[in-house]
Amino acid sequence: MGIRTFLSVAACKTSRFMLRKLGKGGTNVPGRIALKLYPDVLGKLAGGVTTIIVTGTNGKTTTSRMIEKSLLDSGYKFFSNKSGANMLSGITAEFAMNSTLGGKNKYEYALIECDEAAFKTVSKYVNAKCVVVTNVFRDQLDRYGEVTHTLNSILTGIKNSPNAVVCINADDSLSVSMKDEISNKVVFYGVESEIYKNRVEEMSDAPYCIKCKSEYVYDYVTYGHLGGFRCPNCGYHRPATEVSVEKVIESTPDSSTILLKLHGKEYTTTINLPGGYNIYNGAATAAAGYVLGLKDETIVDALSNFECGFGRMEKFTINNTDIRMILIKNPAGCNQVLNFLSNNTEPSLFIVALNDRFADGTDISWIWDVDFEKLNQISEKLTEIWVTGRRADEMAMRFKYAGIPVEKIKVIKDYEKLIESAADQSAPVYIMPTYTAMLDIREIFSKNYGFKEFWE
Repeated sequence: MGIRTFLSVAACKTSRFMLRKLGKGGTNVPGRIALKLYPDVLGKLAGGVTTIIVTGTNGKTTTSRMIEKSLLDSGYKFFSNKSGANMLSGITAEFAMNSTLGGKNKYEYALIECDEAAFKTVSKYVNAKCVVVTNVFRDQLDRYGEVTHTLNSILTGIKNSPNAVVCINADDSLSVSMKDEISNKVVFYGVESEIYKNRVEEMSDAPYCIKCKSEYVYDYVTYGHLGGFRCPNCGYHRPATEVSVEKVIESTPDSSTILLKLHGKEYTTTINLPGGYNIYNGAATAAAGYVLGLKDETIVDALSNFECGFGRMEKFTINNTDIRMILIKNPAGCNQVLNFLSNNTEPSLFIVALNDRFADGTDISWIWDVDFEKLNQISEKLTEIWVTGRRADEMAMRFKYAGIPVEKIKVIKDYEKLIESAADQSAPVYIMPTYTAMLDIREIFSKNYGFKEFWE
């Protein structure tokens, strides 16, 4: 037994225990301590573990939760970073917590959600069997830079994972381009038709061919730059899929019913979360199951019965008022929430919680690339729009510029007062927080209303 491994794991376990006793999550700090004592400890802890990695800009947490359900139903023994701590420190902490003091992991498999920028480092230490890439979008420019930087980071991580089968979103022209630069087996998944009846105006993160810079032509668009892309100049195009959503049969405020194609067979199933982005998460999950050799029926059932990740369409009922919390962090993701709301028929209260801490991205200029003007088309369905968070005033200004009537905009900076007022509404409530705002509000749900902690 290596003394550095012992000390690193022991320190991680001890600090996690103490932080949880204090009511803290202890998701990242224990990992930072472990890495401080032994910078390469993850390599020691992950050596004998077969790992499934989920990475990409949007949809990592929900896709991971869907895969988790399919693995559980298939009898896999594994652990996961369910708390969503997806940087090197958080992932290291989860491996340490599931290892003996000597560094031997208790499980044969691990399901790991991994930040797209951290993937290139994490991949050096883990034995990836399957890598799921959800998509690549512009996100937190202060952290990630341009979208090509994110793409290159993911590409580096895949190259560090030569034994992994890679599941790639066939509708994402950026992600598809990696196929030509890797030796890994690739499984493509995607959606074969439009998702929304009404779609917001969106700026494309990839309007031009990544090969020759000519403008793409689309046979259909699902959202953002996703869809049936093709380049009329060089011929680069959307590839055929092994796993696909053939049709969106029905969309409701609580779910989507889809026609899923696996192994040449079609299955009608329900994804128990609404929104077109969750349809993609379901397709990514099915692709992972395809790679892992799971039964089609098990995959289909998991989509209908999985437990959503915290803050990802998570539902809370307080005083008979339904409150959903939907994480936002970039224009593409936020526009998809607006797509969902625009296609929702029931009146509702709309809340945005905007922070600018490091984990949120300190640059909040992205809110001006979101089509909030779309809300004017559904103004009769919005009872009010509330704003909160460190940058609540800027968010209120954005809504005013979007043409939202001033009398419908309310600034409430006190989170506890915000939730109390939201719980008194007769209409459903949708809270759209950035990451740290989500954690702050989620803590109030736990402490004041008895909901489980986010890491549970």
